[in-house]
Amino acid sequence: MRVLMEPRHGARYDDILALARTTERAGFEAFFRSDHLLGVDSQDRTFRPTDCWTTLAGLARDTEAVRLGSLVGAATFRQPGVLANIVASIDEMSGGRIELGLGTGWYEREHAAFGLPFPETRERFDRFEEQLAVITGLWTTPIGEDPGFSFQGKHYRVEANRTPPRTVQSPHPPIIIGGSGPKRTPAIAARFATEFNSALTADPAARFAVFARACEAIGRDPGDARLSTVLPVACGTTEAEAQRRGEVMVSEFIRANATIGSPSAVVDRIGELREAGADTVYLHIYDIHDLEHIELLGAEVLPHVVTPAVA
Repeated sequence: MRVLMEPRHGARYDDILALARTTERAGFEAFFRSDHLLGVDSQDRTFRPTDCWTTLAGLARDTEAVRLGSLVGAATFRQPGVLANIVASIDEMSGGRIELGLGTGWYEREHAAFGLPFPETRERFDRFEEQLAVITGLWTTPIGEDPGFSFQGKHYRVEANRTPPRTVQSPHPPIIIGGSGPKRTPAIAARFATEFNSALTADPAARFAVFARACEAIGRDPGDARLSTVLPVACGTTEAEAQRRGEVMVSEFIRANATIGSPSAVVDRIGELREAGADTVYLHIYDIHDLEHIELLGAEVLPHVVTPAVA
């Protein structure tokens, strides 16, 4: 089971670290964070941006066992060669615990606020696909091999890199791709993804079916990939406590797809998601200062949804 942090007002590193360490102590497998420079409400002047990968580098040294990653990073934020090096560096810093979640980028106002180009949809998908080709190409090219790794695309070009970044994990850190796109997202995921994420949808089974067809179209076994989904949660031992935690979810879309209720309600919903095909569920948390929420989920939900390891 994995925890995804989505801070409502941004956060200082110490806040993120406290949540990550609580996640680790509570027994969760992984701690992921979003990659945003603005909150969902672009007019929220209390939002405090932090860089996703800088934060994850800190967590790589300040946590011990929990896996770390982005869900998902924006391909529009960083050049692919630089991103490949960043992730490889954090993979080494964490002892092989990092995962790369990457998407096209979608939040136009966020890009404008930070002076970042925001191409039209087709170009963003083109760039995204080229980025993945560059990143995986660099990660899997042996050091010193002639002629090295080269790539010639419409948007990115790499020339004879004989000293590419090395990752601890082999062949490279897991790559998570997801989203609601009906064609190109599943097609790109079929080529590059270790894990396909259905994103926030009421019908993850339909998204998984689209991904399976995309895999079959290129001769890949869909069973090779993990299938994941996102579940916003507001859990409480009483209805009042659950509703109080649910008030942090400002988006009606998120609330409509959330489970707001008792630990047993969360367990039941996770069971439904597994029946729909998900083998991995990210619990989407919004109030990062509510560490008791994480502790409750770890104590009252996790034991009922995680299969004990066989000795």
